[in-house]
Amino acid sequence: MSMIIQTEQLTKTFQKQHAVDHINMSIQEGEIYGFLGPNGAGKTTTIRMLLGLMKPTSGSVRIFDKQLNKHKLDILRQVGSLVENPSYYPHLTAYENLNVIRQLVGVPQKRITEVLETVRLTEAAHRKVKGFSLGMKQRLGIAAALLHKPRLLILDEPTNGLDPSGIIEIRELIKSLPKQYGMTVLISSHLLSEIDQIATAVGVVSKGKLIYQDRMSNLRKLAESTINIQCSDLEQAAIKLKQLELAATVEEEYISLGNCSNRSVSDAVSLLVHQGHEIYRVEERKQTLEQIFLGMTDGVSL
Repeated sequence: MSMIIQTEQLTKTFQKQHAVDHINMSIQEGEIYGFLGPNGAGKTTTIRMLLGLMKPTSGSVRIFDKQLNKHKLDILRQVGSLVENPSYYPHLTAYENLNVIRQLVGVPQKRITEVLETVRLTEAAHRKVKGFSLGMKQRLGIAAALLHKPRLLILDEPTNGLDPSGIIEIRELIKSLPKQYGMTVLISSHLLSEIDQIATAVGVVSKGKLIYQDRMSNLRKLAESTINIQCSDLEQAAIKLKQLELAATVEEEYISLGNCSNRSVSDAVSLLVHQGHEIYRVEERKQTLEQIFLGMTDGVSL
């Protein structure tokens, strides 16, 4: 699988302050990459540099395995984007707005019908945009970004300000794009719950630094529960529990068991009691994804 975006030590400084601080981002082809962080963390500044709208102070950007500063026009012809609020002519219909853009990017007129269908605006095609809801305007913005069939779609906070139904519509649309068009999607958000439901990979940024980057499934594993057992003679108890093929580790005052079933917990307690150990406490500990995210962005390493 090829790499679509790679940044190396990407940095942007404003008045000696790092808005983006030596970011090394890697996004593979076909991914939905969730670029996650609090407001003001540096997400939009990073995206503007990826789109060539802002020059880095230092570092480099490679997209489609080409240096952005050397092949900018060739790269951007294959990129669609929606940064902040979409631009449109309110007195024109959705179809007419897209037709203006279509002529600029040089695609057939039938492409308008295709993208309107993709974003589920077919029935509103001939309505003036000034009467659209915020969610409909966001979908029209995505339609405009899809007109030229980009290999890469970059969306900056596309669900900002939407009501729950609008968020669901945008979420389902984004999730369908890699399968439908084979494209790679970079989506920024400050909402972990949204990224969790959309992304296949995630990068967490805080104070301009990329502090975590991995598969979304690996981030979820950090939230799996552990079972802590306080009992007598911890070292011997742990040895006995390993006979049940449980991942038992001895902490200061308890034995920690990795994510395991209720049956395994019951078997572990029964074995220890049978072997003469006194059980003082059995408890489940679990961090939510939100707690993990807050721990990361507060500077707590995992």
